[in-house]
Amino acid sequence: MIIGIPKEIKPQENRVAMTPGGVATLVRAGHTVLVEDGAGVGSGLTNDEYLAAGAQLVSADKAWGAKMVIKVKEPIASEYQYLRPDLILFTYLHLAAAEELTRALLASKCTGIAYETVQLPDGSLPLLTPMSEVAGRMATQVGAHYLEKYQGGRGVLLGGVPGVAPGNVVVLGGGVVGTNAAKMALGLGARVTILDVSHKRLQYLDDVFGGRLTTITSTEPNIREAVAQADLLIGGVLIVGAKAPNLVTRDMLKTMKEGSVIVDVSVDQGGCVETIKPTTHKDPTYVIDGVVHYGVANMPGGVPRTSTFALTNQTLPYAMKLAAKGLDALKADASLMLGLNTHNGLLTCQAVGDAFNMACSAPSDVF
Repeated sequence: MIIGIPKEIKPQENRVAMTPGGVATLVRAGHTVLVEDGAGVGSGLTNDEYLAAGAQLVSADKAWGAKMVIKVKEPIASEYQYLRPDLILFTYLHLAAAEELTRALLASKCTGIAYETVQLPDGSLPLLTPMSEVAGRMATQVGAHYLEKYQGGRGVLLGGVPGVAPGNVVVLGGGVVGTNAAKMALGLGARVTILDVSHKRLQYLDDVFGGRLTTITSTEPNIREAVAQADLLIGGVLIVGAKAPNLVTRDMLKTMKEGSVIVDVSVDQGGCVETIKPTTHKDPTYVIDGVVHYGVANMPGGVPRTSTFALTNQTLPYAMKLAAKGLDALKADASLMLGLNTHNGLLTCQAVGDAFNMACSAPSDVF
């Protein structure tokens, strides 16, 4: 198969969909890999490394002209021109928060396979996990930064010092993002509270962290109370393929401390904080009711080298299956089939259909 790796052109996005090592694996399997000139520069990967791996360096038009295009982020408006019926697009899509993109994919009749909805029988999301790990760890890191007074925060050191209490970190969601955010916050010496709807998950977190954090069932009254105590609030809520629910409402914001910080990692799925909106690495924050909001929708793009290698580790096995079998790979792998979001003008992700009141077909019914 001919595979294209275009350069990411979303603002401040420096990741690339495949490392030279991943390219070499595809080439050894007999595939042709077209890498856009300079696609890896932002991740510290040179054209020479891709050439040595067996890739061909091409223009954006030629990379997008491949049978399968592998990306990191969803296409932006200037890339819609490349969508076409015979294209397999393998990337993060996050369609439940992107109606315009959803309609563009459907109009083009291309096959859109979303990393974030590929799901194993145990419910885990193998292609979302690596970036959730990165974003979760970054959430604490950037939150600590914006708590500094000169960044607009209330001037709190999360770990405190002897004789001075540490900061309070509240994490909404005990999944991969929340667990990694909590791990980093505990490492800094903060007091950490994590809320989740699953009692089983809270039991697990209490066990693995040895009781070093506080676990609370996620209910509206409990969220309201925890939010009021937070110096740093981290949103890590995920409903697979769906828009994130607004758990923190505008009226709750008024109970937060002046200069406290919100980092909503779920912003790419609409966010779990009512007042959050997508921002960029170049202009990452804004203030509402005295609370600093950080809404960067591609947080792992801030550490692109780590992110690119972590992502390739997980996506490469699935890319190999698609390259070898084309769309028949979906029929052979039920987990990969769940990644199918659009095909031949049909929407195949129910959560996206629910978000936009669109008709939806089961993925297994469209072939």
